[in-house]
Amino acid sequence: MEGQRLGGRYQLESRVGGGGMAIVYKARDLVLNRPVAVKVLRSQFGTDEDFVNRFRREAQAVASLSHPNVVGVYDVGQDGDTHYMVMEYIEGCTLKEVIIQRGALPVEEAVRIAGQICDALDHAHQNKIIHRDIKPHNIMIGKNGRVKVTDFGIARAVTSATITHTNAMLGSVHYFSPEQARGGITGEKSDIYSLGIVLYEMVTGELPFSGDSPISVALKHLQEPLPEPRQVNPNIPQSVENVILKALVKDPFLRYASAREMLEDLETCLFPERLNEEKLTFPVDEEMTRVVPIITPEMMEGHTSSRTGVGQRSRHESTAEEEDDKPPKKWWVKALLWAGGIGLFFVLGIFGFNFLLNVVPSIPEVPVPYVEGMKVELAEEKIKEQNLVPQIVEQADETLEKGIVITQDPAPPMRLKEKAVVTLYVSKGQEQIDMPNLVTLPRATAEETLKKNGFKMEMVTFVEEEDDKAEVGTVIKQSPEANEKVYPGKTNVKVTISKGKAFVSMPDVRGKSAEAAQVELFKLGLGVEIKEVPTYTTDKAGEVLSTHPYDPGMKVQKGVTVPLTVSNGQYPQDAKSAVATVYVEVVPGETMEVKIEVTDARGEAKVFLQETVAENKEYDVPVVLSPQKDAVVRATVKRQNDTEFRDYQTIPISYTSLP
Repeated sequence: MEGQRLGGRYQLESRVGGGGMAIVYKARDLVLNRPVAVKVLRSQFGTDEDFVNRFRREAQAVASLSHPNVVGVYDVGQDGDTHYMVMEYIEGCTLKEVIIQRGALPVEEAVRIAGQICDALDHAHQNKIIHRDIKPHNIMIGKNGRVKVTDFGIARAVTSATITHTNAMLGSVHYFSPEQARGGITGEKSDIYSLGIVLYEMVTGELPFSGDSPISVALKHLQEPLPEPRQVNPNIPQSVENVILKALVKDPFLRYASAREMLEDLETCLFPERLNEEKLTFPVDEEMTRVVPIITPEMMEGHTSSRTGVGQRSRHESTAEEEDDKPPKKWWVKALLWAGGIGLFFVLGIFGFNFLLNVVPSIPEVPVPYVEGMKVELAEEKIKEQNLVPQIVEQADETLEKGIVITQDPAPPMRLKEKAVVTLYVSKGQEQIDMPNLVTLPRATAEETLKKNGFKMEMVTFVEEEDDKAEVGTVIKQSPEANEKVYPGKTNVKVTISKGKAFVSMPDVRGKSAEAAQVELFKLGLGVEIKEVPTYTTDKAGEVLSTHPYDPGMKVQKGVTVPLTVSNGQYPQDAKSAVATVYVEVVPGETMEVKIEVTDARGEAKVFLQETVAENKEYDVPVVLSPQKDAVVRATVKRQNDTEFRDYQTIPISYTSLP
């Protein structure tokens, strides 16, 4: 859709993003002459009347928000079958791209970003608007550092019919609240939970829950305990971890009561007196999934006995009666038996220990040598010198060359019995892998793919290149090529990203002939559409009058058709013509310079003639009038002794005075 105009006002320039439901374009508002972002619904949703109505209603509601951390919505409209929303254009990148590029953010920066998001959510919640899809992909970071929350209300517009046609759930399931995952009612506290996930990801560089499928991730939100942030990144202050823990409680009633309460906690969590506060704990949910013990035969027997009835009870009662009939043993007999048994046990133990000391020879202990960083052959030799047994385990390593001991178990100062085993973990070098195919992937996805495969991002170079076919921001070339054998930690990678179609500067072809203008525009890769019109400004047929809306100097995408408005050499039908007569008298023997200017429908103060005369002369001056513009003929003269022109004669002509 690049190059198209929506609503006669928004000129789409380039694609800057998109998702399962809509595509976002950078555009120019031709009325206010400013850049805007236009979100265009994909065509498959244009026929869903329920979806379109909700989309418009939500967009209009969000347009009522006015907050520095919310991307503003300017307009909502429809052009044919295309539904679109016009929003504030943010020059920057998404929070997800920042995390992918930098990993875990400094705690101070993460808290600052989370605070601005929280402030935006508080404003929205007060206006009865729930976001429902808070994730780093929907958080814009401007070049000035300002945080902007976007896509308000879009998640509300998704119907059950559209869920199956998009990947919206796949992209958002990592940020779902437990109540969203189980299909329950979502509200303000769902946004708070999602923000907690975003803050967790910012300070640790990773998501708390991941899995092979959206269902497995959703189940983890419901059942699994939260991996504590400080276990992933020990540099996180306890106060910041407490904010995350409270936002991510599975029970909504234990979370922050509102975004305002969470914001107040974020504003103070980095105060020195709070950094080492007590860890926050919550009551254990008895309804959470628990391990059920194995049912043993004894448990079954007990269960059966409780249900057998009178016959079973009678058997136990008779047994108890028999035991009651036996005479009780004397207490001192039991005491003697216990004392004798314990004494015999100690005697036999001492005897056995002495026997083993005399019969079995003792095995001496030896110190374990330190062999980490050595070649495996030398390490084995040192282990054997101590009469120990080396055991080799090979594993891939990015930093150490093949055959070097990475680590050992056990290590000094441990002492072992001779012939004991010392395990040596030995580098087998970095393993070669097949270079992943990055072509057609979005830049963020390509970066994530490289990281997962062990590539070092400081060795990856991204360059941009114009491409007439590939979408903006997708990979069009890579080096090394896909499936080449590479070492991830040692290979330099070059990734070429599409800038989309090229843009050219619109030349000024006004006043040129239509043929000359066509040639100039064709050379720049632009199309031409000619429209001939009558005009007052020129009587030359074929002269270019305008290239609106593509004004000279404007950046225009290649392939765009430029409308050329060309004169047909005629005046409009309502034009009237007249002739004004100017008579100039000259003193005999002198000369005089005459200048005649015409102001009429053709323009302002156009010079009709300027000449020097030595005798009286009469001039017939033609004029053209329109209903909106009368004519004035002004004659000025400069005599021999004059230094400048002086008024000589002015002739006004009214449009209504002519037949």
